Amino acid sequence: MATVTKKELVDRIAEATDEKRVVVKRIIQSFLDNIIVELGKGNRLEFRDFGVFEVRERAARMAQNPKTLERVKVPPKRTVKFKVGNMMKKTLSELPEEATLQFNNPGASSSAG
Repeated sequence: MATVTKKELVDRIAEATDEKRVVVKRIIQSFLDNIIVELGKGNRLEFRDFGVFEVRERAARMAQNPKTLERVKVPPKRTVKFKVGNMMKKTLSELPEEATLQFNNPGASSSAG
């Protein structure tokens, strides 16, 4: 399983949409920043067919240090839950070795023969 970085995604999207790399990078970073801000406010983010991000509260609990077996109190915390959307669920269950998405590129003309 390979790791895909943000830089690689920026390069792919820039190539597929004929946009400049720096523009795509700024848009993606703004998108990610806005997700973080909205989740920080406790808002739920829903992207149809992709999935839903929502903040969950974890209750305080007692845990145990595996080395010393000492009991440790773990404070409550907020965490993010992601629920997979329908299109992603379907794609993951049918994923071939190399999957690609086709982008709608309004700037590109599709001239047939």
